[in-house]
Amino acid sequence: MRKTVLYIAASLDGYIARPDGSTAWLHDEIYTIKGEDFGYSEFLQTIDTTLMGHSTYKVVLGFDMPFPYPDKANYVFSRSSGHTDTEHVKYISTDAAEYIQKLKQKPGKDIWLIGGGQLNTLLLNHNLIDEIILTYVPRVLGEGIPLFAPGAQETKLKVHSSKSYDNGFVQVKLGK
Repeated sequence: MRKTVLYIAASLDGYIARPDGSTAWLHDEIYTIKGEDFGYSEFLQTIDTTLMGHSTYKVVLGFDMPFPYPDKANYVFSRSSGHTDTEHVKYISTDAAEYIQKLKQKPGKDIWLIGGGQLNTLLLNHNLIDEIILTYVPRVLGEGIPLFAPGAQETKLKVHSSKSYDNGFVQVKLGK
């Protein structure tokens, strides 16, 4: 069965974005290490599908670049219907947990749970996240969109590995 992997970065205080959804703080020049992508390129080779909430999708569309995952099957989850599929994404407004459970049964590479916090929580609560690759950024935001929304169930995970970088990032791989 395919794995669902939450590959994401968070501030030291557990936020994945500012209150307005902005992730620009992740790209601060002080965090750049020449030639280092923190495992991103290698990770992309292991997946063929992305999952994201509608708000996260809007943030991705706001990047000043073409859609970043045109070679992947991309699913955007929304609680409201009426969205129109695009060249790159299919909207899902039915039961997300049920849809993803079926998706995991299909052949293919792993599935990247891009986020955001509400979708992360839904999948966590339905035991649909198999692995988390979390990169902590040494910055306190004070407020924002949390990695997991209120209502996340207590879940015990094992640390499989951790790696620290010269810029202060700490990447932790967790699983069941």
